[in-house]
Amino acid sequence: MFSKSCEYALQGVLYIALHDKDENKNSGLRDISESQGIPYHFLSKILQQLVKAKILGSIKGPHGGFYMNVDPKDLKLIEIVKVIDGLDRLERCGIGMKECGDDNPCPIHKDYKSIREKITDLFSRESVAELVDDVKAGHSFVKFSAD
Repeated sequence: MFSKSCEYALQGVLYIALHDKDENKNSGLRDISESQGIPYHFLSKILQQLVKAKILGSIKGPHGGFYMNVDPKDLKLIEIVKVIDGLDRLERCGIGMKECGDDNPCPIHKDYKSIREKITDLFSRESVAELVDDVKAGHSFVKFSAD
């Protein structure tokens, strides 16, 4: 449903939020890239989009890197999707029909519309902080290969 760019953005933000308070240091691009197996230059472009949208901040130099520019409690996952993929991604037909809609439904329109609405609701409800808290409490598992 989401592009690779969006998946990588979500993973990158989760990594940064999980490590945001670690020893008062920023998350380096190389650390994020290697921990997730995301191509370095591709991730750089994605995270810069989030910096431009003021979701992340960045500092250049030897002690530079990325940090949360928005309180993770106030950052809903839908905001990341909006910046990277746009919200129209959540309105598209499940089988790619251009004319699909309530008045002209494709064969899976009704069921897929329900799924899209649930995903939109989930991403609108869940904050980055809730994901971080869930991971830290051991209720969900996130493995970063550099950890």
